[in-house]
Amino acid sequence: MFDVGFFEILIIFVVGIILIGPEKLPEVLKYIFLTVRKIKDQFNDAKEEVSKTLNLEEALLDEKNKEILDSINYAKRIQSAILPSNRAVKAYLKDSFVLYKPKDVIAGDFYWLEYHDNKTYFAAADCTGHGVPGAMISLVCNNALNRSIREYNLTDPGKILDNTKELVVEEFGQSEENVKDGMDIALCCIEGNKLNYAGAFNPLWLVRDKKLQKIGGDRQPIGSFEYSKPFKSHEIKLKKGDSIYIFSDGFVDQFGGGKGKKYKSLKFQDFLLSIQEENMRKQRELLNREIEEWRGDLEQIDDICVMGVRV
Repeated sequence: MFDVGFFEILIIFVVGIILIGPEKLPEVLKYIFLTVRKIKDQFNDAKEEVSKTLNLEEALLDEKNKEILDSINYAKRIQSAILPSNRAVKAYLKDSFVLYKPKDVIAGDFYWLEYHDNKTYFAAADCTGHGVPGAMISLVCNNALNRSIREYNLTDPGKILDNTKELVVEEFGQSEENVKDGMDIALCCIEGNKLNYAGAFNPLWLVRDKKLQKIGGDRQPIGSFEYSKPFKSHEIKLKKGDSIYIFSDGFVDQFGGGKGKKYKSLKFQDFLLSIQEENMRKQRELLNREIEEWRGDLEQIDDICVMGVRV
């Protein structure tokens, strides 16, 4: 192959005229003109057809996207309906806050509240995944928690988690798929000045006299697990002014800070201690500002759920 320049084409054209004779030139030029116009018309027709196809596909894509968004927004309404209302939280946990920031429209994290037999139960839970899959699992786990108290009349947090785990495993066991999804959770029960806590991975932090105590949960999830054992309950005598915090891992795992590093547990601990003079409402505001400034322009990587209660 070789490149043909302008002068080579001109020479070929002149030679062609000499060979066919000047009298044939008008016919040749007419033929060339008609051929070029035909090719141009065919090209324009093809271009128009492609444009119509692309417009049709774009319209179909827009319609599908709208259907998906409508479904997700409706799912958000359903998930919002199972979350405790602000009025309910304030009614049973008077000095408290909930910082709830889903990564997507709907979340795998959820917070939970139940008042039963003069006891206030509350929890921060982190289900496998986020978005639609996480939200579906959260519905199963939320329902299992409700049943453990309302139907099975359990009161001890450890036994509630044991039963919740059985219900979740049973629910997923009905599928032919090998579903190993579930949740991590910190579950508390307050009655008077007594706090009972049990956890699946997620801890409870207690701030008393400007010192932070960590009570760890069992190293097993609510779900299928090879080395399962009964969940342990921890009893704590509360003092006036104690602050209780339970949370998912979304806050401490968030990347940011200018260098794209995780926020981490120690920094979270120090920040909570630094805001103890503030009321719970102000603490929520400060925590939200802290994580947003830390994140900066980076994407939120997971759902965030933090509950704080002062007694």
